[in-house]
Parts: sequence; structure tokens; C-alpha cells
Amino acid sequence: MDKETLIAELKTIVKPYAKDEAALANINENTDFINDLKINSANLVDVILDVEEKYNIVIDNESMEKMVNVKAAMEIIESKLA
Repeated sequence: MDKETLIAELKTIVKPYAKDEAALANINENTDFINDLKINSANLVDVILDVEEKYNIVIDNESMEKMVNVKAAMEIIESKLA
């Protein structure tokens, strides 16, 4: 899966939880879920659950703690799908 496709899919997943529309519109691999998109920690868990469901993967606690930005999310998804 190419980077642009994955970012677009992540954008769709985080859209319901993102509080900063401008940051969401300009989402890229350096976008931080909490600081840039203003997603609170409870909703970040929802994002992770949605990612697990979308890609039919299980994200362990260690990976969850690292999943704070788009790049980390992409790396975790790609490693689980490999």
C-alpha cells in the first residue's frame, strides 16, 4: 500500500475525532494526533480500535503507546500487515 493511500485512509478514520479541521485538511506523516488534530486520549483509543477494525489487525499495548502521530501509525499498520 502506498503512502498517499494510507494517509488518506487514516484521514478518514481520524476525521470524526479531530477537533482541528485545518490540520486535518493538511494531514501528513508528521501530523501529531493530539497536538495537531486536538484528539483527546480517550478518542485516540477509538482511533486505534477503528484502525484495528479497518485493517483486521491487533495493535498491542506497546505499539499503542507509540501511535501518537501519522508516521508511527503508518509504520505500525505496515508492520502488522507484512
